[in-house]
Amino acid sequence: LKFFSVTSGNGEPLRALLATMAIAAVGCVIGNVDLVAPIITMFFLVCYACVNLACTLQSLLQAPNWRPRFTLYHWGTSLLGLILCLTLMFISNWYYAIVALAIAAGMYKYIEFKGAEKEWGDGIRGLELQAARYSLLAADHSTLHVKNWRPQLLALLAYRDTLTADNQGLLSFARSLKHGNGLVILGTVVPCDLVQLNRDQVDVIRNQVDMLKEGLKNHKLEGFIQVTCEENVPKGTTQLLQTAGLGGLRPNTILMGWPKNWRNKNSYENFSRVVRCATVLDQAVLVARGEFPKRKEKMSGSIDVWWVVHDGGMMLLLAHLIKQHKTWRKCNLRIFTVAQLEDDSMKMRNDLKKILYELRIEATVQVIEMSNEDISVYTYERTVNMAERNKMMEKMGLTKRQQKRTLSFVSHSAHTPGTSAIGLEGEAALMDEVQIATMNAEAAPDEEEEEEEEEAIRIRHSQLKTDQLLAMDTSVKLSGFVREHSSSADLVFMNMPPPPPFKDAITDQNYVEYLDVLTEGLNRVLLVRGSGSEVVTVYS
Repeated sequence: LKFFSVTSGNGEPLRALLATMAIAAVGCVIGNVDLVAPIITMFFLVCYACVNLACTLQSLLQAPNWRPRFTLYHWGTSLLGLILCLTLMFISNWYYAIVALAIAAGMYKYIEFKGAEKEWGDGIRGLELQAARYSLLAADHSTLHVKNWRPQLLALLAYRDTLTADNQGLLSFARSLKHGNGLVILGTVVPCDLVQLNRDQVDVIRNQVDMLKEGLKNHKLEGFIQVTCEENVPKGTTQLLQTAGLGGLRPNTILMGWPKNWRNKNSYENFSRVVRCATVLDQAVLVARGEFPKRKEKMSGSIDVWWVVHDGGMMLLLAHLIKQHKTWRKCNLRIFTVAQLEDDSMKMRNDLKKILYELRIEATVQVIEMSNEDISVYTYERTVNMAERNKMMEKMGLTKRQQKRTLSFVSHSAHTPGTSAIGLEGEAALMDEVQIATMNAEAAPDEEEEEEEEEAIRIRHSQLKTDQLLAMDTSVKLSGFVREHSSSADLVFMNMPPPPPFKDAITDQNYVEYLDVLTEGLNRVLLVRGSGSEVVTVYS
């Protein structure tokens, strides 16, 4: 219709007037009033019906800008007028009435598509907002049943100028969960001060929002964008976890990627901080590690679920939802569970198969028996021995630099084939080893930067307690079983243990390294930390 919007020099819509005259001329040429009258009647009645509908909606929605001048006006009279118009239309000629209503609906959609609501507004939009308000209040005041649980994701994306491969991978995974019919909120923290924003920073924030919206559109995700401004990124992330969402649509699951350069202090501290905050807020945590398939990629291998700790059935539900997506549809679902040698493995397998049958989830079941053998030399050397050496060096009064260099030589000799630090007997033998290593360290060149990272890891493990040693040993053993059975799997689900209570940075670093050992050697892993609530039920 833009063609008819052109006006003449004195402001008259000449083209529109000519088109109107042509339509009127066609009616006159027909020469039969009985044929023309029903058509004219229908369009007049449609016009009156739309006016009455608009008045009724504005009144019922209590729009602030709806202020009728007529003193005796009531929305009931408008509704009555609407009913009368529709009744007369169908009494006069029902098929003309249907055609007229279809034309009116088509014109409305055309006007909506072209954006004419900028001038006139949209009553239907007000109706949508009122319905959303009612639904949000109802969802917030009612108790959520297990059967109605669905993953409402808050995807934490790293702040970048463009959508990096890591961020694209998170969006791809979020798209795989679309059969859960949950919303997705893409959240990021822009490192800036909101109070002291300049024009360039405002443009950066707008570009970030536009980029994330484009990501939603390209990956066909249904959700919203939330950008937080905070110079302290960890603090901003905490704010994002607390403020994202509204009412019953608040996120119940945090999705984030495995931290790059996780040995960096900021990385492992931020990671542990997010997990702790999510635990306090009763939110589940999903940590994606590896490169996830792109939009048009198809997987045809297996999806392995290592169900070691009961998490309310969240891993089973997520694996089932992912398998509904076309990317993973051809994959086989395999469930692994771990048993001790004294457990009845056959009974565990049958019980798990029964649970899967009642949940209507098709999967094969395997029970892995884990022996209670002694802690491996590798694990022990990475923990206890380092603690003993540290205490011994403190007794000798070595400087920190000497301690670091001594640890390097001692650890190197401990891992040399044919030797083991565990084989040393007594404090005197350990003292001799430390003294020899100290002399070698003092004579060694200063260029040992490549070994500093390994030394830092060893020093960190020297502060582990016995229970942490056992946890590391369990992680090493379980990781070995997972690599043995799932190294070729397209996706591996694993329980993510909770972080220990915060004491210092070493606690966080040990926790992240524990997770690193648990997932090493696997192509694509999803660590799942449930909120503690049941999310599946056998009742349909």
